[in-house]
Amino acid sequence: MVTSVAVVGANGTMGRLFTRIIEETPGFDVSARLGSSSSLSEMDGAEIVVDVTAPAVSPKVVAHALRAGANVLVGTSGWSRDRVATLRTQIADTDSGVVIIPNFSLGSVLGTTLATIAGRFFDSIEIVEAHRASKIDSPSGTAVRTAELIGEARAGLGPVEAPHTDQRARGQQVSSIPIHSLRLAGVVARQEVTFGGTGETLSITHNTLDARSYEQGILLALEATRTATGLTVGLENLMDLGIGRA
Repeated sequence: MVTSVAVVGANGTMGRLFTRIIEETPGFDVSARLGSSSSLSEMDGAEIVVDVTAPAVSPKVVAHALRAGANVLVGTSGWSRDRVATLRTQIADTDSGVVIIPNFSLGSVLGTTLATIAGRFFDSIEIVEAHRASKIDSPSGTAVRTAELIGEARAGLGPVEAPHTDQRARGQQVSSIPIHSLRLAGVVARQEVTFGGTGETLSITHNTLDARSYEQGILLALEATRTATGLTVGLENLMDLGIGRA
């Protein structure tokens, strides 16, 4: 049985990558490629809609796809905790399935998982993330999710120590953790989470050197979206990490 997939944002870097992988993977077929000038109705009839657009466009794509009866795989950044919570409520009593993946890199997911574990043992934590100069949103969805997961792990410990957060150069706080964003030519993606303690620091760093690092995660996410119900956020929920979640 072949699952039909509409790719929205097909002309972008991630859209082209998704299109190639879908075309090369048995059991999946690209039924529509939508660009910025396309009507959303062009996705109608697809069993899965892949959204790799922009933060301002993504909610409209997801809403239309759900109305059309498709499951949705979201690879667009910018889905805040509040926006995710609203979507979860909207589809709670339906058979629809939405999978939101802030980062398709297996290494990035492992880095975030390790940072979540470490977050319970340090009270001084900051994140520096770097992406290509053309990336529209900041901080990145990966950095936001990392901070949120660390915050959840620290629920009984209180906020981190982040002095002078009234100064603009101290970054944007997410779950009380300062995030600093770099947008530079020549960069694909990089995230460093630094933990400070008495007499020591710990850094957990992940570098994306090539978009091919997303391929295994994309395949996992596509397969999961095919049968998904409800809302799933994060590639870590599709992986067997072999450890208990923090």
